[in-house]
Amino acid sequence: MKNEMWKNEVTRNTKILAVWTLLWVGSMALATFGPKFIWNENAILTTVGVVVNALIGAGMILANVRHLNSLDELQKKIQMEAMGVALGVGVVGGLSYSLLDTTNLINSDAEISVVVILISITYFVTLVIGQIRYK
Repeated sequence: MKNEMWKNEVTRNTKILAVWTLLWVGSMALATFGPKFIWNENAILTTVGVVVNALIGAGMILANVRHLNSLDELQKKIQMEAMGVALGVGVVGGLSYSLLDTTNLINSDAEISVVVILISITYFVTLVIGQIRYK
């Protein structure tokens, strides 16, 4: 009975995290594309969009913490390893990428979106490897 309640809590927290994540992605898209396509560069609306995005992002972070706290020890370990690797790759890779830009070793400007994609892919791959390794 206790195991079933724990599984229900994990499932519930996973769904809540998914909703917050979707809200954050949607608000990011609105804050990014709204100024150009919806409200014609209105600074007040753009500021509101960015602030709303940040607040929803804070909610997503809290939902992620709640989700992590509901996991069992093995799942926490897998998640923390994936997050640690993704953070390290993001910092080291991101700063190296920035150095390539500032030293003019690449022809384009370093874009944060490339670093976000790198972090996301690293997190996902490390999470899958952890799930396979500890199965």
